[in-house]
Formats: sequence, structure tokens, C-alpha cells
Amino acid sequence: MRRLRMAMVGGGPGSFIGPVHRIAAELDREIELVAGAFSSDAPRSAEAGRAYRIEPERAYPTLGAMLEAETQRPDGIDFVSIVTPNYNHLASARAVLAAGIPVLTDKPMTATWAEARELAALVEASGLPFGVTHTYAGYPLVREARARVAAGGLGTIRKVVVEYPQGWLAGEAAGKQAEWRVDPARCGEGGCIGDIGVHAFQLAEFITGLKVTRLLADLAAVVPGRALDDDCSVLLRFANGARGVLLASQIEVGELNSLRIRVYGDRAGLIWRQEDPNILFLNRIDGTSEVIRAGTGLLGADAAARTRTPGGHPEGYLEAFANIYRDFAAVLRGEQAPLLPGIEAGLRGMAFISTAVTASSENMGWVSLNA
Repeated sequence: MRRLRMAMVGGGPGSFIGPVHRIAAELDREIELVAGAFSSDAPRSAEAGRAYRIEPERAYPTLGAMLEAETQRPDGIDFVSIVTPNYNHLASARAVLAAGIPVLTDKPMTATWAEARELAALVEASGLPFGVTHTYAGYPLVREARARVAAGGLGTIRKVVVEYPQGWLAGEAAGKQAEWRVDPARCGEGGCIGDIGVHAFQLAEFITGLKVTRLLADLAAVVPGRALDDDCSVLLRFANGARGVLLASQIEVGELNSLRIRVYGDRAGLIWRQEDPNILFLNRIDGTSEVIRAGTGLLGADAAARTRTPGGHPEGYLEAFANIYRDFAAVLRGEQAPLLPGIEAGLRGMAFISTAVTASSENMGWVSLNA
């Protein structure tokens, strides 16, 4: 069974996420990066191609040139990963789908809610595989948490608290990675809410299996002169009546990437932290507690299948990212991968961003979330 051939849009020199995608895609040797339009600047795209060690002629100056050439090759690409800033997601996905090639895109799925609806229609019309790299859904213990909730281990879900604090934008947004995230023209409708708040939102719905139906949002641009939000507080109401709190911030000095979630039912509660991802805490109403560790015999089938090393050998971000790619590869091979975030997750994420931004800016109080 040959390796699937991947192309990348974006991920040029200075990119953080481009090399992450390449490493994750190739970790299990199911996929190989063979081509890309890595930058809108042709020399920089060529430079990136050399860094990724692909054939020089397959580092293309534009996406159009890549699609034209690759669709004519007998060894052409099997799918495209879009890793550009948000404003380019829709245009790139539209072109790739029109060429008859599946798409895996970085989150958020698009820059705006209107674009998300357009892309959903394009995906449906194409019938092609489509995925969104909500990385945290790839962690084995996140999948274990989801499985335990689904099996009724927590009872009826009553409360969800999900937090995603960072501190790297507490001052001046200096450098390539920071600059586009505070620019509405490149980032889209939301700042922090779209960059990391959407991850927290997807994690809450993924683990609980419940949809958010209403929200009350308070978003702020705390740093003077900033056009997009950098600090977010959102109250949530889930479909079963459970309450939730979502906190996302990029101005909390000293925080790195401290995503964490707590889910409480009427029988038990669970806690998972991204910076210590190989431990899941389960606390029962009778006072007993269970510490579930990755790489042990306590894991269910899906979490075990997405764990690569024995207990005590930590797995983290790159392996979780690789699990998303492994799931997408399964779909491309005609297999089932029901936990792969797809077009529905992308739509719901963009609806959350847009609804929260509008509700906060217009002081609307509680509003419905429709996606």
C-alpha cells in the first residue's frame, strides 16, 4: 500500500505550523509531502521546497500552477493541506475542490461565517473528503474522555468548564506569526476567539457529545490599539440544559498553551490538561478517584489505537496532530474515521466565532447558536 501524496498551501519560510503539518503527516509513514505552493513569493516557495526536501520542480510559485501540473502527473497529489492565514482558506479550498482533490484545512475553517457556509456547499457538491485540523481531538486521552462520557461514566452532564489561556500577545504583536493574527484583513472576524477559542469550543462539544445551543459573550481587545479581541469570556448552554464556561485569552502573562477542560456529571467529573496530556483524572461522587494514564491497559479501543508508546513514554502535540492525519488517510483509503473533525465541526466553529463576536459587540446578552 503506497504512501498518500500530500501537497501544502502555505507553510513557507518562517512558518510555525507548516513544519508541524509535515512532521505530523509523515509520522506514521502513511503520507509523504511531495509538493506545495508554500508562499505567494516564488523564490520563498522554492526555498521552502528545499527545506522540505521535495523535488525542486514541485515547489510551485502559485496554487494554480501546482494544481495544473499535479493533475497531469501519473504520480500526482492525493490531497492538499491548507496552512495559510485564515483569509486564504476559502479561495484555496475552492480551487483544490474544483480540481477534484480532497482538502484538509487548518482551523478556523474560514475567515467568516458566510465563507464557511459557501465552503460547506462546495464540499457537499464535490463529494470529496474534507477535514479540519482540530488537533486536540487527536489526543488519546481526549478520545478516552469522550468515550467515557458516551458510555455514561459521568452520568448526566451538568457543567463544562474549558479554558485556553496564553500570554504571548500581552504586549506588542511583533513577528510574522503575531502580526497576521491581529489583522482583521488576514485573520477574519475574530482574534483570540478564532485562534484558540474555537479550539476550546470544539473540545467541549467533542468530549461531551453535546451541542452548544445558546451563549453569552464578552470579548475585548485589551491591548490598546488592537482591532480584534485578545481576551474572551463566554457562558454556554448545552442542548441537554448543562451550563458551561469558556475562557480564552492571549494576554494572560506567564501562560504558555494551557488548554484545560473539566466536565461534571451527576455521577463523576473529569479533568484533562493539554500541558500534561498523558493523564486524565476521573473523580466519582462516592469520593473515589481514578488516574488514567496513556499507554496502559485501561484505555478503550479508540484511545489505545491512537497511542504509539508504552505508559511512561509521553506523547504530545505532534502525535495528536499525526492522529488527525492518520484519520484523514483512513478516509482517503475508503475506511471509517468517525472522530475526524470534518465540515460540521468547521461550520460549528465558525458559527461560534461569528455569533460570539456579534453578540459581544452589540451587547446582545444570551443569543442562540445556529449552525
